[in-house]
Amino acid sequence: MDKPSEIRGLMITVTNGRVLLPNANVTEIITYSMPEAIENAPNWLLGRTRWRGWRVPLVSFSILAGLSDREGGKNAKVTVLKALGGNPKMPFLAMVAQGFPRLTTISNETLIITGEDDARAPGVAHAVMIRDDYAIVPDLVGIERLISDAIAA
Repeated sequence: MDKPSEIRGLMITVTNGRVLLPNANVTEIITYSMPEAIENAPNWLLGRTRWRGWRVPLVSFSILAGLSDREGGKNAKVTVLKALGGNPKMPFLAMVAQGFPRLTTISNETLIITGEDDARAPGVAHAVMIRDDYAIVPDLVGIERLISDAIAA
């Protein structure tokens, strides 16, 4: 079977940046509510948010990746993502977003990996240009590992 030449993606605005994810990774966008604190968690792990019977770890990607030192915004939303690491205790994780994401089409012609310094930050897989927009592709498996380590500590 041939690989698709295009996939649907979501451009998600976060504090001081944008994140690009395949549409298939995003489960739901929900209204932000104050998460339950996790004792001794790093500042980027905001707590756990309740979603469909799950207590989902909520991450500030902006703080983790060094885009901002605090999370902000009265338009904050929570992007619930399918976890990719295979941990049955963490099938989902969530990320704070600013507003609603924008649907985009991703192809070899529209996506350029930039090699910017942001790609060396924690939780970052690649810095990219999609058409004329700069975005970061998060390392979701790496973020899951960081969450697991923080919760276990």
